[in-house]
Amino acid sequence: MAITLRQIQAFLAVTEQGTFTKAAERLHMAQPALSQLVRELERELGIRVLDRTTRRVELTEGGREFHGAAVKILTDLDTAVENANGLAERRRGRIVVAVPPLLAAVIMPPAIAALRGKHPGLQVTILDARNDLVVEAVRFGKADCGIGTFSALEDNIERLPLARDSLMLFCGRDSGFAGREAVAWRELAEEELVTLTRDSGIRLLVEVGYESAQITLRPAYEVAQITTALALVEAGLGIAVLPTYARAVAPTSIVAKPLVEPAITRDIVMIRPSGRSVPPALSAFEALLRRFVRERVPSEA
Repeated sequence: MAITLRQIQAFLAVTEQGTFTKAAERLHMAQPALSQLVRELERELGIRVLDRTTRRVELTEGGREFHGAAVKILTDLDTAVENANGLAERRRGRIVVAVPPLLAAVIMPPAIAALRGKHPGLQVTILDARNDLVVEAVRFGKADCGIGTFSALEDNIERLPLARDSLMLFCGRDSGFAGREAVAWRELAEEELVTLTRDSGIRLLVEVGYESAQITLRPAYEVAQITTALALVEAGLGIAVLPTYARAVAPTSIVAKPLVEPAITRDIVMIRPSGRSVPPALSAFEALLRRFVRERVPSEA
C-alpha cells in the first residue's frame, strides 16, 4: 500500500469543503489533479470513499470509517512536527548531565538558572557521581554529557575543554603561608596534610607534586570529600591541596594559594559519546557551562 500524505489531504479537503471545486481552491491546485488524488486513494484502499453528486460529495460507509483515521494521522503528524520544531528551536527538551558532587554544586545551579532564563522549556537533570561513574553514565547513554576531569585514554568519548584547573594550597589565615603570593611544593615537607583518598584523581596529582619536590607524603588525615577536607583545615588540623574550584565552597577563614615548582594543572572538560548527534538543548547549554566553569575556575589561579 502506497497511500500518500497528499492523497489524505485531498480527501479531507473535499469532505470539509463539500465540493471538489472548493477543495481544489483551498489546496491551490487544479480540480482534475485533486480528483486524481482521490481516485488514487480509493484505488489503494480498494473502496470508494466518496459518493459524487451533481451538487455535493458525501462520505460512503467506508469513507466515514477512513475519515476518523485520516484526521488522526494529520493531527499526529502536526504534533510531531511541532515537537520537532520545538526541539530544534530549543523551546523544549531535556538534558541529563553527569558531574562530580562538588563541581555540580559549584557550576550547575547558576548555569541551570541562566538556561531557564533563556529557554524556559528546557529541563536539566543532574547525576552527581564519582568521575568513573560519570564516564560510565555518558558511555552507556544514561547521561547526555558529563563534566569533570577525565583520562585522555577513555575510548568512545568526545572531549570539549571548558577550563584549566590548578592544584592550590588551602590553609588557615593564621598559617605562615597565608600572606604568600605562591607556595612551592617542597615547602610542604613538614606540614600536616589533609588529603583525599587514593581513589581520587586529585590525590594522585598530589602524589605527583610531592614526588616532583622529592618530599615524602605522609597524610595526617585521608577523607573522601573535599568539603570534609576543608572542614579539617578550618579546624586548624592541617593544610590541604585541592582544585581551584574548591574556593567556591571554602569558608572565609581559609585562603588558597597557587602551588608552584611544579605548577600542576588539568583540564575540566565536557564529555559526550562519540558518533552521536548533539541534541539542540545540549548545544544551547554548552556555552553557558563554559562560561560558568571559567568564572569559577579562573585561568590566573
